[in-house]
Amino acid sequence: MSIQTDPESLESHHVKVQLLLTGGHQYTLYLKSDATILHSLLTTIVTRVYQPESANHCLFQIPLNEGHSALCFSSEQLVGVITEPPIWVKQVENTNPISTNVLNSHYIQIDNFLSPEEHQQLIKYTLAKEADFLPTTTSTQDEDYRRSMVLYSFPEFSELIIKKIQAVIPDIVSKLAMPSFNVAQIESQLTAHNDGNYYKIHNDNGSPETATRELTYVYYFYQEPKRFSGGELLIYDSKVENNFYVNAETFKTVEPRNNSIVFFISRYMHEVLPVKCPSKSFTDSRFTINGWVRRDHNVA
Repeated sequence: MSIQTDPESLESHHVKVQLLLTGGHQYTLYLKSDATILHSLLTTIVTRVYQPESANHCLFQIPLNEGHSALCFSSEQLVGVITEPPIWVKQVENTNPISTNVLNSHYIQIDNFLSPEEHQQLIKYTLAKEADFLPTTTSTQDEDYRRSMVLYSFPEFSELIIKKIQAVIPDIVSKLAMPSFNVAQIESQLTAHNDGNYYKIHNDNGSPETATRELTYVYYFYQEPKRFSGGELLIYDSKVENNFYVNAETFKTVEPRNNSIVFFISRYMHEVLPVKCPSKSFTDSRFTINGWVRRDHNVA
């Protein structure tokens, strides 16, 4: 993706540029309106908005005080750019109508996330807790939108999974090309999908109560031999309509591999396809520990 300056501002002139960086830091400098560094700064912001998954990380080195000092920072730390007089940028439309508006979704799936011993202990623990599972609900209370059973309190294993997730978050954030963020909380719940269970298309941070969710994770586990089919996770590609992210027609299909964990960005639209479990026995269910990594909204 490239950007072009608004035609009214093509004539070169001096611009007061205020850089807004993470942590509330601000720096002011003066640049020519056609300076390469100014174009790079604006491109970084535009790319992060429209194509966050393809944003490249780079190091900015900007001379200050007539070259007597320099400001160095990574592109991930750039929050915004204020220009005076204003410089407007617009996205150059792609000539390919298929790819113009579609933003590809990405996910990370890690196999053998728990040790064999931990995995077996979790299965044994879950089967013993069958009586404590409750029907799942949604914020809209729509009974036909989601069907599964959930266990909200399982401290013996929620602490284990959260600890392991904390250890891999920096690598996951980097691989998904996300801006780094301070983790405020990692939520978790233990879910069972049996015959006919599903979760229709939704995202995980579309309400004021969930707005700070940045990452969604799903850890899969079940008894072997596997006695269910279906239950694949579909992660939809995105497109921007009227300044809102909505799902495109294309998607990625994630197989619920035993003892694997999947990470993806919480704003992605996704769904769980219906599960077929002929025995209808709880012990043959498709189990997950799923949850969300929340950012600290008090940090700039």
